[in-house]
Amino acid sequence: MPDPSTTYNVLFLCTENSARSIIAEAVLNRLGTGRFKAFSAGSLPAGRVHPYALDLLRNHDYPTADLRSKNWDEFTVPGAPEMDFVFTVCDNAANEVCPVWPGQPVSAHWGVPDPAAVAGNEAVRRAAFADTMRYMTNRISAFVSLPLASLDRMTLKKRLDDIGKDRAAAV
Repeated sequence: MPDPSTTYNVLFLCTENSARSIIAEAVLNRLGTGRFKAFSAGSLPAGRVHPYALDLLRNHDYPTADLRSKNWDEFTVPGAPEMDFVFTVCDNAANEVCPVWPGQPVSAHWGVPDPAAVAGNEAVRRAAFADTMRYMTNRISAFVSLPLASLDRMTLKKRLDDIGKDRAAAV
């Protein structure tokens, strides 16, 4: 990996890009200020950010003005930022299809249940979004604390995979 002064571009992918990947983008842009620039996209974007995701982020003083649901194709065109890391945040356990990112970025799967798919009253549904934010915050906190410049690619990949599998990072 490049030197410690590098700003790393990170893309969070989810099918609809309306909740999980949006929350991850906002969290990393706050926790990784100066070291990371986060983006999010989807293979089949919903075209809007889920209102509960926006409410949750606003209630925690995250900027939301630039958040939008978008197709990952925006990151494949000439002039698009080159990604150093790509994380899928879809939940394979729910038989959801996760997009696959081509190329050379270091990637990992950090599956999180889709809060937008939770049934129940408003309190139950909003609690699912809060759980998603907690999962992503814990994983991203572990990620930003990694000594990226001192890890070889294979070790880094294993550490990122471990973050995605670590139940402690998910609760």
